[in-house]
Amino acid sequence: MRGYKEEGTPPPFDMLVRNDLDRFHLIRDVIDGVPKLGYMAAYIRQAVRDKLIDHKHYISEHGEDMPEIQSRTWQHATG
Repeated sequence: MRGYKEEGTPPPFDMLVRNDLDRFHLIRDVIDGVPKLGYMAAYIRQAVRDKLIDHKHYISEHGEDMPEIQSRTWQHATG
């Protein structure tokens, strides 16, 4: 179950991270629910963990979301 944790006004993506609602936590939840991934899940989990650590360090130093997060735009899928 996910919920809201009030801790001031962080940058938008950081707010999602603090509440475990960001893409990295969601990826982790999904891979935990896919047993067929086997040992590959460990590599994915580590990559996700590394990204969250990078995020934490960047936020601490700069007080804003990482540039790769800020510049992310959704592309319209064509089909």
